[in-house]
Formats: sequence, C-alpha cells, structure tokens
Amino acid sequence: MASLFYFLNDLVQGIRGTNTTFLTDKEVPGADLTGKWIIITGANNGIGFEAAKSFATWGANIILGCREPPEWEQHPTAATKECNEIAHAHGHSSTIEWWPLDMADFETVEAFAQRWIATGNPLDILCNNAGIAVAPPDAKTKDGFHPVHQINYLSHVLLTLRLLPSLAEQTPGRIVCTTSCYHHLGTYNADLNSSANLSGNPYRDNKLFYQMWLTELQLRLLRHPSYMGITVNGVNPGFVYSSIWTPVKEEGGRSLQFLLSYVAINPQQGSLAITYAATSPEFGPDPKTQGIGAPNGRGGGRYINRIWDAAPKRHVNDAELRSQVWIKTAEKLKLSEKGLLDVLGL
Repeated sequence: MASLFYFLNDLVQGIRGTNTTFLTDKEVPGADLTGKWIIITGANNGIGFEAAKSFATWGANIILGCREPPEWEQHPTAATKECNEIAHAHGHSSTIEWWPLDMADFETVEAFAQRWIATGNPLDILCNNAGIAVAPPDAKTKDGFHPVHQINYLSHVLLTLRLLPSLAEQTPGRIVCTTSCYHHLGTYNADLNSSANLSGNPYRDNKLFYQMWLTELQLRLLRHPSYMGITVNGVNPGFVYSSIWTPVKEEGGRSLQFLLSYVAINPQQGSLAITYAATSPEFGPDPKTQGIGAPNGRGGGRYINRIWDAAPKRHVNDAELRSQVWIKTAEKLKLSEKGLLDVLGL
C-alpha cells in the first residue's frame, strides 16, 4: 500500500509540473542586471535562448556556453548576435559572447571553466540549463558515460564546482539548475546507474539525481564561510515545446505531437522559471541562514515548479540518500583525484 501511495503521489506531483498558467511581467518583473555576469549553458535555443534574451534586455553581461549544435537548432553565433542587438536596443553596452562548451566532453567543461576563471571576473549567476531528452541505450560519451547522464547531470556538477570560487567572489551568487517535474517519476539507485536498459528512462532518473545533489550542495555551502552567500535552486520550466523533443517526435508518435501542440507551453514561458529563480528576492538568500538577502528570501536547495516553491520527490529530503548521491557523483567525476573537493572544503 505504501508503494502505491508513493507512486500515485509522485504521479500527481509530476502532472502538477505541467502547469500551463500564462505568466506576464506582473509575475516575473525582471531586474536591473547592469554590470552583472551570467553564464548560461545551452543558450542557443529553447528556454536557454529565451532566458538569455531576457538577461540581455536587463543589461547583463552574458556568456553563452554552447556546443556546435545539430542542424535543427539555432547556431550560437546567431543567438549571440540577437542577444547583442537586444542589449543595444535597450541602451546597454553589455559583453555577450559564445564560448564553446560541449557537456558530452569533460575536457571542454574544464577548458571553459579555466577560461572563465582566467578573466578574473566574479560570477553573479550560473544557469545550468543544457540538456538532451534521449540517447540510445548503449550510447557512450568519450568519457564513458551514457550521454543523458553526462550532459544532463555530471558535466553540470563539474562545471558548478569549478566555478564556485568565482561565485563566492560576488555575494550573493546564484546557481539555477534546470531540473524537471519528471524527477518525481525518476528511479533512485545508489550507483546512479542511468541506462535505458536499467530504468527505462535516464532523463527522469538524472533529473532526480540532480535535484538531490543540488540540495546537498546547498547544505554544504551553508557550512562553509566562503560560500554562505551562494544560493542554488532547481527549477522545473514546465512541459515546453522546444527542439529538445525533435529527436523523439517520431518515436513518440501522434500522442507526443498532440501534447506538444495543445498542452505544452512555449520556450519564452518556460524560460521564466530560469529568470525568476535568477533574479527574484523570493528565491534569493535567506537572511536567517545566510546573513544576507531580502526579508522574504527563501534561500536555496529548493525545487521550484515554474515560479512557485514546491515539494520535491521524497528522496530529496533523505539525508542518507543525498549523501550517497554526493559520494557516488564524486567517485564518477574522480573529484578526489582532482583534489577538487579538498580545495573547495566541501
């Protein structure tokens, strides 16, 4: 009976994540980001591109971290050009650039992070947004992982840890991680195995791992004097009709096409989850636990359903399971060999 209850609860929470409420400037008013530095991954298309356009409107300096995309996606050079035009039209003299970043290749993640650190600029906001929906069950990246596992999860963990010192230089710093309402339907296992041969849906599983990991990260940051000002949250953008579904449209058939056409929200609406978590006082630092922030700041480690605070899957609140995710993730990324956790004090 308990397992049935949990299944039904997870199903209900997952469905709630497909909320199609139309949001306007009243709900997501934006902020003055003049002089702020933002890195956003997967920003050439979909919700990442729409978020980048909003950040450009508000005056931010932006680094679009993107791979060479498949033919059905906009090229990062075009995205960067449009963002620069938007910034200029709003009277900003922002720096907006595309830097190559392939989340399927740890080597490019390391190179990207080193390039950023070398600028000496403090990082205000990191938006971990890049992701893919599917990959063949037996597919492997050059680093030996299933692509969904590496692109949607492991590479963002590595990038986040590499950039923490830069985020700590600019208080308050924010990290916004694109998770998903589908994390409620993810399957947890202590080895973080993520293959379609094992669970049937590595996308859901990795969104669960990610939400668990970022919650554990926030708790560890609060115990570290240098990182107390950093706030990290997971956001569900909603069920969005973007190019992430292009590779699976034929596989999903008419049912998926129907849902995309009549149920899904557009990328601009989906992007508001990112921009709201990145700028709103509500999801900024908690003055009680972090010593800074607006009086109504909720702090981090949260799961945000579009723009509303929501309950994550029960695994996220289990300290022992979160510790398992932290340890296993560190093993997969060989963080001890890199000395990364020791240097960061985490």
